[in-house]
Formats: sequence, structure tokens, C-alpha cells
Amino acid sequence: MSDIAPFHGFGLGLRRAHYADFLEGAVPVDFVEVISENYMVEGGKPLRVLEQVRAKHPVILHGVSMSIGSAHGLDEDYLARLKALAGLIEPLWVSDHLCWTRTSAHNSHDLLPLPLTNGALDIVCDNIDRAQEALGRAMLLENPSSYMTFPDDEMTEWDFLAAVVRRTGCYLLLDVNNVYVSAQNHGFDTTEYIAGLPLERVRQIHLAGHAPGAIVIDTHDREVCAEVWALYAEAVALCGPVATMLERDDRIPALPELLAELDRARTIAATDLEVPA
Repeated sequence: MSDIAPFHGFGLGLRRAHYADFLEGAVPVDFVEVISENYMVEGGKPLRVLEQVRAKHPVILHGVSMSIGSAHGLDEDYLARLKALAGLIEPLWVSDHLCWTRTSAHNSHDLLPLPLTNGALDIVCDNIDRAQEALGRAMLLENPSSYMTFPDDEMTEWDFLAAVVRRTGCYLLLDVNNVYVSAQNHGFDTTEYIAGLPLERVRQIHLAGHAPGAIVIDTHDREVCAEVWALYAEAVALCGPVATMLERDDRIPALPELLAELDRARTIAATDLEVPA
């Protein structure tokens, strides 16, 4: 299993609303990220579009249904289809979330929380080992947004993630919006969270918007807020040059609006890394 080298660049999620922009012109991004499950098929227009975009840009495969925390283990058919897609697209890397999504028979299509226990840690590590073995590559694991905790939790989420990295050799996708959302919902300190991670294993950062309220919800349907931008600056200063990706999955605006927001990430990173924008 080979290491994943750092990649310093700025990208967007490839969404259907912007297919034409990417196919017909030159979009000023360093990579695109796609939801893996949308392309794990044989043929069809989305896969043809992805292949054409891949000819122009590096691609990251970002999964939402591996169910890395499933006590039933991983779905072997899912792993086979993901491996086939990775073989076709040759992505920068493959990522998924610290969560579970399914039972042995049903997929919830949601990123469900895990108890932060040693038992759950064993399951997650076994599943990551299996996924990395099946794919023949190291993976990135993303911290999720969280809306509840378990009374039996035995460690913090950042300690859990650090233990996963030590035991499996995987890398991290640090979603700073998710850190902010979870901190608002649970009352922990965002600086302590980020500092507690093995930052040398972070290869990518996600930025997104959320819906404020008594419970803060990770919605990906609006601009990044000032507090998350500040947390991004803090993370970049600690992590060094890594890939940054802006997520928008609902109320998707015209491409120029997203590119302007991505330029803000470039400016912040250039300031904190002291490199040209």
C-alpha cells in the first residue's frame, strides 16, 4: 500500500449543474471531487462526463456509503465496484467518512454517528484495513458533523481519529466546517480538536456552509461563514500545504460565484503559508 503524497491545490465538487462548464471551457481549479457512488456503474452519461473531466483535471473519489463503522463489515460488492471506478479514473485518492450508513440489509443514506468506544475503534480499524486491502491503496477518512453523543463514549473524536490513523496507516480529510458544527452542538474547543489530530496525515480540507440554530446542521447549501474561514486559516497554518475543496450540494449557484469563494480560500492559504496566491 503506497503512501499518499501531499497535493497543494484548490478544487470544487463536480455537480450536474456545472457539467457543461467543465466540458465546454477551462475551469480554474486544480482538481475536482465527486461522490463515488454516483459513478459506480457500468456506462451512462455521468460516467462519460467524469471521464471527459478527468482528461482535464485530477479527480478525488469521495464516498458516502462505505459504512466504515458497520459492525456487519464492509459490502464486498461495493468494494469491487469502487475499485473498478478507481482503476478507470485513477484518482488522487479515495475518501469516506467516520460513520455507519447501513445494516446488513438496509442503507440509511445518511452519515450516522458512532460511539467513541474501544469496541467501535476495533470495528472501524478492521473495516479500514479491509477497504485498503481491497482497493490496493491508502484511504482518507473524514471527520463527520455530529448532532448527538453516546453515554458510553470513552474518548474524544480527535483521539479516536488519531488512534485509527496509527493502527491502519490511513490519512485524514479534515472538514473544518464539520469541526465547527460539532463544536457548536457539543461544546468542545475547535483548537483542541485540530491540535489533537495527527496533522502530518491530513491530505485534504473541506469547506462548506451550515444552517445555524439551537442545533447547527451541516447543510452544504450556503456560503462558508466567517467563523469557519477563521478555523480554516488556523488549520492551514498547522497542516501546511494540502488540498482544499469547497462543497456545495444544495441551492447550487452559478460557477463564477463558487470560484470567487474558492479564491478566498486561496488568499487565506497564501497568507498563512506565505506562498504566492
